[in-house]
Amino acid sequence: MKGVRHYPGFLAVTILCLTILYVPLIVVAIYSFNASTSITSWGGFSFRWYADVFTGPEAERFGLATRNSLMIAFIAATVATAIATAAALAMIRGGRFRGRQATYALINLPLMVPEIVVAVATLIFFTTIGLKTGLLTILLAHITFCIPFAYLPIAARMSGIEASYEQAARDLYATRWQAFRLILLPLLGPGLVSGWLLAFIISLDDFIITNFVKGAGVETLPTAIFGSVKQGIKPNIMAISTLMLAVSVLFVSLSYLINRRGRSAA
Repeated sequence: MKGVRHYPGFLAVTILCLTILYVPLIVVAIYSFNASTSITSWGGFSFRWYADVFTGPEAERFGLATRNSLMIAFIAATVATAIATAAALAMIRGGRFRGRQATYALINLPLMVPEIVVAVATLIFFTTIGLKTGLLTILLAHITFCIPFAYLPIAARMSGIEASYEQAARDLYATRWQAFRLILLPLLGPGLVSGWLLAFIISLDDFIITNFVKGAGVETLPTAIFGSVKQGIKPNIMAISTLMLAVSVLFVSLSYLINRRGRSAA
């Protein structure tokens, strides 16, 4: 049976898709080192715009937005990972139960629904219950849509762990909590770390949902960048975008490598 790469046109379509996706990112990264104030003409290699990010006139604004983003991402990833772990335990170790397929679909719903729809629905929900938009609403929204991203690597890791380990612990008079804490949790470690990293970077990079539920006067780094871009694209925005891109690539790569290492060690 032929692999998909042997079908006519597959290579050309792949190259086209990769070009559309990554060439703009490469251009932004290159021009972030441009010494010129122009974003189209090259004026020599320089780190001036990276220095401007930390010392320029907009440094305080971007600094506050970065602290908000990091705080929200850390809390959202931690809570989402805890909820995803509980969900994985119920789905994989809980046996068959009524509504299992519906529960699985519900957990993964944020992955399938367009983000703009989630953003509008979340804003309507917060407005309906009378919750004032701000950091709390951003955090609640981020926790919700980060759960499936944390769930996938955790569930994949748990599926690769034999239930006999926990059964052996129970046979040796361990309680359910002891079997989970001393046996399953250490084995689940790579999946937990991978899920947390993935949830963290998803929260850190989110713009659409955040922009809908953030309220006036509250900024995260993506919304602060968008606000600056509306006044015109400046070289310091390219520097910030490149830094965010580097952090995203680092976290996604770590998540992949840790999860892969965990699967190979199982």
